Amino acid sequence: MASMCRLVTGLVGSCTGWVGLIVATATNDWVHTCDHSMSMCMGMDEVGSRGLWAKCTISPVLSHCTSLSQVLTLPAYILTSRALMISACLLGLPALLLVLMSMPCVRLQNPSITKLNRSRIGGSLYLVMALFGIISTVWFPISAKGLMSFGFSLYAGWVGVALCLLGGIIILWCCGSNPSLSRGDSSFYYSRSRGVAMPRDQPANQPAKSALV
Repeated sequence: MASMCRLVTGLVGSCTGWVGLIVATATNDWVHTCDHSMSMCMGMDEVGSRGLWAKCTISPVLSHCTSLSQVLTLPAYILTSRALMISACLLGLPALLLVLMSMPCVRLQNPSITKLNRSRIGGSLYLVMALFGIISTVWFPISAKGLMSFGFSLYAGWVGVALCLLGGIIILWCCGSNPSLSRGDSSFYYSRSRGVAMPRDQPANQPAKSALV
């Protein structure tokens, strides 16, 4: 039961981190920049906001955004951050499904891989998502020119990375501490002709055991 609770905790944390990565990818408030000198920007109360998809100029009287649609002219750090964040968001769905299918309460007919392997692959995918996210959210502000401060999207990405990393570690930890994920299906079926209940997967080197019903 304790291992089941840890597995659910890791899954919830990883899914929350996945949502954080999606929010960071979809919004454009990654960094606040200044195209002029710092004193001029503070005096004009005008700052720039940059993200993966647009750059904006924000002031008390005007807010204008320009889409970053010219792929061939964009810097390498923007293109790389886009690719890594999109990949991290796409990996979240198979990771979620794999971990859900590895739950002890879920039974599948003739599974192609064991629950232990599904849980390991799902946890590893969450760690890959965290790796992609940390590369993007660290490289982007370092390469941005005229950096003044970090934006909401960047903080959301950092929180998502931390939760995916923590959740993935918990899921992989449960793989080694939960014996129910590695052992076979121990359920019983009822034989109407013999009137006995027998295990579905009886090892060949052990005598069959039966219980009168």
